[in-house]
Amino acid sequence: MVLSFVAEGSFIRAQEDKMRCPNRLERASIILVSITINEAMADTAADSLSDFLASAVDAARKAGEVIFIIRKGFYQTKHVEHKGQVDLVTETDKACEDLIFNHLKNLYPTHKFIGEETTAACGTTELTDEPTWIVDPLDGTTNFVHGFPFVCVSIGLTIGKVPTVGVVYNPIIDELFTGVHGKGAFLNGKPIKVSTKTDLISSLLATEAGTKRDKVTLDASTKRINSLLSKVRSLRMSGSCALNLCGIACGRLDVFYETGFGGPWDVAGGAVIVTEAGGVVFDPSGAEFDVTAQRVAASNPSLKDAFVEALRQTE
Repeated sequence: MVLSFVAEGSFIRAQEDKMRCPNRLERASIILVSITINEAMADTAADSLSDFLASAVDAARKAGEVIFIIRKGFYQTKHVEHKGQVDLVTETDKACEDLIFNHLKNLYPTHKFIGEETTAACGTTELTDEPTWIVDPLDGTTNFVHGFPFVCVSIGLTIGKVPTVGVVYNPIIDELFTGVHGKGAFLNGKPIKVSTKTDLISSLLATEAGTKRDKVTLDASTKRINSLLSKVRSLRMSGSCALNLCGIACGRLDVFYETGFGGPWDVAGGAVIVTEAGGVVFDPSGAEFDVTAQRVAASNPSLKDAFVEALRQTE
């Protein structure tokens, strides 16, 4: 209705003054209508992203409640299955992914879905340009099994293969990180920004040991960490890729890298939050970040070049 009114009004005004200055007024009318239409489209897009965020937050909180209850022992006993030597998956993973998918599919039946448990198990992780929800229902399953409080629900929405909406929720300590393209990043509703560190030597580095325990992988990982330790202030391993990214976003951590993690569900949510907090997400080589590549690095803009060079020297 607003568009019709503005367009019609502009046309009438142009017709009334056409004899006086036809070209200028007709151009003004066209420009006015064009601007109004573009603004309305932008508002609609913004409204859609806001709706997507609200839906993801609802899903994350519902899954988080399940995680919290099970961890407290008010549900049935966990039956833990082994995926390799270190990576563990519990029935909590499965229950939470079903909950999240059902919630979002009811709201957005035409959207695509990629999840750690169901989709990855079927080998279907191809990312298209369609709006795609990428979900890790319980990032930090080993932490969860051991009662270590760094666990989270991670939900990311890609549009055109670009991470656009991100939600990461740690139900154990009730921290909700959110980010929407062009709208900023928040922790429990308060704006967050990356750190202002400019020297790598004073920076706090985060990384992970991964899940593989063969000698070649362990030797390479140990060599890289040993090399980096002489170039940073200290090192942390939280056991959650998504929470490491959020640590960068809120300034608790300064630089982070990880390779060989599970898949896009580990980074899709956190990547948006980092960039919206003023940080940069990139491939450890310094190349452009690819959400499907199982390689990620993040920092504030001032540290990126030095960090990439430090990583290069470990190869």
